Amino acid sequence: MSELIRPSTVLPANRRSITIATADGLNLIGEVATPIENRVASILCLHPLPTAGGMMDSHVYKKAANRLPTMAGIEIIRFNTRGTTSEAGTSAGSFGEGVTEKFDVEAAIEFSFNELGAQTLWVMGWSFGTDLALKFARDPRVAGLILLSPPLRTSEPSDLEFWDKDGRPITALIPEFDDYLRPEAAANAFKVISQIKLINVDEAKHLWVGEPAVYRVLSEITKIISPEKLPLPTEI
Repeated sequence: MSELIRPSTVLPANRRSITIATADGLNLIGEVATPIENRVASILCLHPLPTAGGMMDSHVYKKAANRLPTMAGIEIIRFNTRGTTSEAGTSAGSFGEGVTEKFDVEAAIEFSFNELGAQTLWVMGWSFGTDLALKFARDPRVAGLILLSPPLRTSEPSDLEFWDKDGRPITALIPEFDDYLRPEAAANAFKVISQIKLINVDEAKHLWVGEPAVYRVLSEITKIISPEKLPLPTEI
């Protein structure tokens, strides 16, 4: 007899702890969840603001790691940026105001390719993590960006101009009731990036609380990377 997928549901995957060494001498803790069968692609997750409780276990990322390897063949790579704590522990260093995290993002991308053998790597940011992605995930091997609730708090116009000239695909999910950047403002702010796809999500909020919101996010991720796996199951 099948049962509904719930917030606590954990589907099969190969899961292991990882340690990422940065160029400025810090060790960052993380976890990778790899499909047991075919790996279609990998996503490196950059979490929300740690001073507001953001971490690698922020719920959308935790649920992505618990579900997408099985549901969509997507490997999920999560880690705590410097000074950030989750259930797995605390990464070395201290919060860098979105500046020294440059070393964290660059090291995590290198780790994904060199240690995990990623073939196709997408970088996904959520809130604070979207600024890190826009500013620092410029490695030419990265396939593209996925942005959840981008506040454009520390990104500069030059960062947006870089991505426009670069041309790689970017998809941004904009909640109707976001605390920082709502659809109309997002359309204006991102107009410099000609190839960006803005998806306005009715009724959603910045933190994507609730199973319907999570299902929408995971479905949009899958649509980008592994569309043949849609619709995602709601029961197991």
